[in-house]
Amino acid sequence: MKFIDLFAGIGGFRYALEFFGCKCVFSSEWNKYCQESYKLNFGETPAGDITKISEKEIPSFDILCAGFPCQPFSISGKQKGFEDTRGTLFFDIVRIVNYHKPKIIFLENVKNLKAHNGGATFEVISNTLDNLNYNIYYKVLNAKDFNLPQNRERITIVCIRKDIDNHKYKFPTPSKNFITISDIKEDDEFTEKYILKRNDIHIDENKLQKAIQNGKVQKPIQIGIIGKGGQGNRIYHENGIGITLAASSGGAASKTGAYYINGKVRKLSPREAARLQGFPEDFKIIDNDSQALKQFGNSVPINLLKEVFNGLKDI
Repeated sequence: MKFIDLFAGIGGFRYALEFFGCKCVFSSEWNKYCQESYKLNFGETPAGDITKISEKEIPSFDILCAGFPCQPFSISGKQKGFEDTRGTLFFDIVRIVNYHKPKIIFLENVKNLKAHNGGATFEVISNTLDNLNYNIYYKVLNAKDFNLPQNRERITIVCIRKDIDNHKYKFPTPSKNFITISDIKEDDEFTEKYILKRNDIHIDENKLQKAIQNGKVQKPIQIGIIGKGGQGNRIYHENGIGITLAASSGGAASKTGAYYINGKVRKLSPREAARLQGFPEDFKIIDNDSQALKQFGNSVPINLLKEVFNGLKDI
């Protein structure tokens, strides 16, 4: 099966599909830092701005993958939807699908996409895909249910061309196992630079002792705050899972949140962020921490995508 990787980021979809032996025949990503990461790991630089690429220039393929820009629909953004230029990029997917008519369309976006604008946005997306001759299956799934230590809810959309759909597709069920921040943490020697050395760190000793006594749990465990405890200023214990990685959150521990690990309060490292999203240990991280963390915050949870795609083997 051949696939194309649109809004490719750093290749999360590609890792998921190549795991099953699928072949990537085209990729597109406009961000120069993401292009750098992509080339570093896949040996090729993605094509740039998809709005300037004709669908006729794209090789034939069976599967279209796209984690299309989510900022227009995110509750953490301004929720402009299709009024936002990035929101209209969905229609670039449409023109490519209309020309190539792939067997499967595989999309991922923020949970709020379904509720955005009172459901009108998702209705436009659903009706458009239906008119293109696709049956649409969607579900909000959480990365924490697929052996990733991150509370990350996303809507996953699987579209199967009507003439080949046997109506047997089912989304995966959550795993009975789980892992926590303590399972993916790096050794102290690699994380010294991420320690938060501030005088406004407040740890609740009762919550700390309770977190230690309770052991590992499948939820974030807040045990303190930095300053007034706003976004990026909340402290979580390593015995829990991580909060959602973000591409642009603020605060002392922007993008990752703050964690109490091995007796110290710190941000997560880029390698730990990579593990939260399921990237393999041999994934090469660019030498720019801020951009690397932004990339992982914008990426897709690979373990979850693998399980979703695995369900397509029976169609």
